[in-house]
Amino acid sequence: MSTAGKILATGICRTDDHPVSGAMTTKFPVIVGHEAAGIVESIGEGVTTVKPGDKVIPLFLPQCGKCSSCINPNGNLCVKADVTGKGVLSDGTTRFTCKGKPVYHFMNTSTFSEYTVVEESSVAKIDAAAPPEKVCLIGCGFSTGYGAAVKTAQVTPGSTCAVFGLGGVGLSVIMGCKAAGASRIIGIDLNKDKFDKAKSVGATECINPKDYTKPINEVLSEMTNNSVGYTFEVVGRLETMIDALASCHMSYGTSVVVGAPPSSKMLTYDPMLLFTGRTWKGCVFGGWKSKDDIPKLVSDFISKKFDLDQLITHVLPFNKVKEGFELLYKGESIRSVLLM
Repeated sequence: MSTAGKILATGICRTDDHPVSGAMTTKFPVIVGHEAAGIVESIGEGVTTVKPGDKVIPLFLPQCGKCSSCINPNGNLCVKADVTGKGVLSDGTTRFTCKGKPVYHFMNTSTFSEYTVVEESSVAKIDAAAPPEKVCLIGCGFSTGYGAAVKTAQVTPGSTCAVFGLGGVGLSVIMGCKAAGASRIIGIDLNKDKFDKAKSVGATECINPKDYTKPINEVLSEMTNNSVGYTFEVVGRLETMIDALASCHMSYGTSVVVGAPPSSKMLTYDPMLLFTGRTWKGCVFGGWKSKDDIPKLVSDFISKKFDLDQLITHVLPFNKVKEGFELLYKGESIRSVLLM
């Protein structure tokens, strides 16, 4: 049961570069892109949750509603998610061809295209009034970070949070911590140029680990009188994951791994970090159940519960996609949005 749609706007996320860099297993040739908003053009037999003309967000994390993750209220990693890079729909076919040869799908979506085909479990109808060039970020980056704070960590009012990595997802974590009522939000990054933006979305202070000789967990403990309740790793580096874990309170702290870890790598850490009482959590797409929660997040955006403009630094025509990636590589953009 599939749906064909026209893409209106799509964001450039670092994950879209992973097949090129080798950080993610993918079949080639492939159409990447997974953070978008569009309009349904046609539907296959048996599709009931969307119809032609509906404004939608494609879901790189599907929600079939039937698997063990979907049925459990605390799960969201649906079995239909293409985490191994198969590049085909669940019937084993690809709906893209070039000169008679197959072109593969990426993360159930493939949004760097004027038109795409997704399964019904990989698309959510949203409010028709939603501006696609903004709400496309709800398809990945914003929701991943914001949900890590409000849903996965469940940050409490008055708490102290530390966010490692101040890219687009890290900034979204800060927005989530602020929305949850955290009283102190410390941004951590090696690039001081990111500090002003982090403060503008809610960070109360920012630090660069290079400015200190002590380990970052000791720095944070001294800064906060040993009161960091929540830490978030939004970089995807093994060393930073351990630093973030060590930086939350040894007895009641929670640390969330938000940044995608490098594939085929193992982590070594002192189990005493956990034995004392810390909680270490993983987080895919902010813990949201995609088909259920994305429409609610879009409605929250329309009702001005959060501002996505802070995350969008560049809006480019689709044919400038290479320019968008260059901005990403140089660290000059937070999110570039491509318009069709």
